Amino acid sequence: MVVLITSKPVDEHDLEQLVGRVFFKAIDLLGGLHKLAEYRTLTWLPSLARAAFAIVLREEYLKTEEEIAEIVGLTRNTVRNILRADPNAAMFKIEHMDELTKEEKKELRVHTAGGVAKLAYKLVKEGEEAQTLLEFCREMSAKAVQVCEAPWAYTVLKHTKGLKYPVESPDALKEKLSGITIKGHSAEEVAEGLVYPIKNPAQLLHEIKEYLQMKGE
Repeated sequence: MVVLITSKPVDEHDLEQLVGRVFFKAIDLLGGLHKLAEYRTLTWLPSLARAAFAIVLREEYLKTEEEIAEIVGLTRNTVRNILRADPNAAMFKIEHMDELTKEEKKELRVHTAGGVAKLAYKLVKEGEEAQTLLEFCREMSAKAVQVCEAPWAYTVLKHTKGLKYPVESPDALKEKLSGITIKGHSAEEVAEGLVYPIKNPAQLLHEIKEYLQMKGE
């Protein structure tokens, strides 16, 4: 029996949201905007955005090379190179940015952009969002919980500014929350009782809430 795999309709809103998340994660992988500016490589951003679109259209919507080329405005050959890119080779190139030629710094190679976008997509799907977006969410959450009946949540978000996610162990959290008490429990004690890894600020608050409920709070 022949199984036909057909692409699904593109939801413009969902597409743009996911592409944006992948794009920001890709910037994280490149060291952030500051590093790109330092190396005079901000011109890479358009190539990175196009690669993010291509990867998401392929992985989420099963679009063909021809369809992606038409949607993104690239040649079919360029799309093919993006989709076939090796993330490991791309990241090796990025890790040796000092060795890039002047031409390479001016314009990001297609296969490098594709490799970085592929890895960024994989990490986002695994729950590892861009630090820039996580920090924005933390700020918004902190403002929201200010008016809620959980003052400890605001305190936690306020003191975890700059915390790198995912948090794999209690150590970084204990350092950020040192000296703080959460509903009668030391923050260090609470941090030790959480389930790791913690992928974002929302999960951090959820894990703390679960711990407090377990303690009868």
